[in-house]
Amino acid sequence: MQSTLMIRNLSVLTLLCVTPFALAQSDSRPRAREAGVVVGVFQPGELNAITDVAGVKVGHTTLIEGDDIRTGVTAIIPAPGNLYTHPIPAWIYTGNGYGKMVGETQVREFGEIETPILLTCTLCVWSAANALKQWMYEQPGMGEHTLNPIVGETNDARVNNMWADPIQKEEVYAALNSASAGPVEEGSVGAGTGTQAFGWKGGIGTSSRVLPAKLGGYTVGVLVQTNYGGALSINGAPVGRELGSYAYRDFLEPVADTDKEDGSIMMVVATDAPLTARNLDRVARRAMMGLARTGSFASNGSGDYVIAFSTNPNVRKPRVSEVPVSVEVLVNESMTPLFAATAEATEEAIYNAIFKATTISSSRGELRAIPLEDLMRVLEKYQSLNWDQTIGK
Repeated sequence: MQSTLMIRNLSVLTLLCVTPFALAQSDSRPRAREAGVVVGVFQPGELNAITDVAGVKVGHTTLIEGDDIRTGVTAIIPAPGNLYTHPIPAWIYTGNGYGKMVGETQVREFGEIETPILLTCTLCVWSAANALKQWMYEQPGMGEHTLNPIVGETNDARVNNMWADPIQKEEVYAALNSASAGPVEEGSVGAGTGTQAFGWKGGIGTSSRVLPAKLGGYTVGVLVQTNYGGALSINGAPVGRELGSYAYRDFLEPVADTDKEDGSIMMVVATDAPLTARNLDRVARRAMMGLARTGSFASNGSGDYVIAFSTNPNVRKPRVSEVPVSVEVLVNESMTPLFAATAEATEEAIYNAIFKATTISSSRGELRAIPLEDLMRVLEKYQSLNWDQTIGK
């Protein structure tokens, strides 16, 4: 997967602030599974990423500008071909609606997505949506139609001046045009450049699950943009409590830390299972269960959205047809394995965002990466590692 890094107007201060960011481009921090965090029972795909679902592409633009811009945009292209003339089944589920989710109502009316999906910072959504609209009109087969751009966000104001509206056409085009299948860069990159998780640095994370052939053999992939709080739990280990960073700590202990309860998360769920919009709604709800396992309780000020779609060609219909169009879909009794796979992949995607994230600082503040040595000590203490080797042996 290609990604674009844009660094502008650097001062000495900015160079110092950017230095930790360079680590995001390296393999110095492991993914969760590489560190021994084995989530659930189903196996991940080859890449353990949303791009394990055939046809899905991801691209990032990371923007580092001056001493207070630390943000970006992440593009997910759900399927090949013209999404306007041949939309795909989709649903957007709202776990908690404190957010600026562009395009939600039409998806919930028609049960279809007709553009790529963008993730970015809160006050950048409208400029990003306008750029996505322009990009779509430049694609083959487009005419003068109205469009429903899909843009989600989280608030990265801790380290980013989002009031400057830094994400514009150049950044959006770079993310869309660089989108590709293959490994997905995680951590402090793209839309996750300035975001947090449980008071530590968060960002972009992804994971996938492949069902056994007897359960359909379908793939589920998840990509998340984390920016929320709670009390971090990893495979049952109370990491947040052990490391002293959790919601409402100020009210429970006499410390100077700020609370870690507010924030948002965007979750994108892709599958090649042939599903209707109704069952994609049901799949999306299970992503919230994966989120809950990590320690979130969806606070009042949290925008928790799940965008779920199917890439299966048997359920992709033309926008216009003079005759009825038939589709082949899974029945309800076949849904349970997909529910389980979605919850597992969402949970692991969030862990990947936290493991891979690197410290980001600016003149506005700093978000520090979770200390891996301390984290591993906690996971070992609670016997939360290598469950595929230790449980039932």
